[in-house]
Amino acid sequence: MAGAAKLQILEARIDAEKKETIGAAAAVQGLSISDFVIQAAYARALETLEAHRTLQLSAADQRLFVETLMNPPAPNDALREAAARSRERFGS
Repeated sequence: MAGAAKLQILEARIDAEKKETIGAAAAVQGLSISDFVIQAAYARALETLEAHRTLQLSAADQRLFVETLMNPPAPNDALREAAARSRERFGS
């Protein structure tokens, strides 16, 4: 298996009730406990990372929004023309 990724070991200690529940759920899906735990943990890890990324983007977007409100860009030609048309049409 040249070039195959080397598998790593992950250990966890849990109480008997949790192991039994996880084992039952794994059996329902036709998986070993190890495969079930790996799939569940990996899916949750992806969800957690996505949620974190989304929050970071939201915070960055909030900062950009506030910065733009506090220091708006100068109006460009298209905005000045739209404002002039609005004044002609609606007054003020």
